Amino acid sequence: MRLDKYLKVSRLIKRRTVANEACDNQQITVNGRPAKASYDVKAGDIIEIRFGQRTVKVEVLEVTEHATKDSAGSMYREIV
Repeated sequence: MRLDKYLKVSRLIKRRTVANEACDNQQITVNGRPAKASYDVKAGDIIEIRFGQRTVKVEVLEVTEHATKDSAGSMYREIV
């Protein structure tokens, strides 16, 4: 699954266009490298998202095409 779609489905970012812009502005890294929106997300990837001064770091646990509001949180694990 594409990175921008994964971020939207997992509800880490609200809209796919916003996720796409964040990738273009190099605010998102995967496994320590800046990632494009077309990056193919796999289980085990470490995604780091910079929201201004705050950084969110998550590990991808599963990749599913559709997720409900309740199951979206099970797609990743937040790393402190």
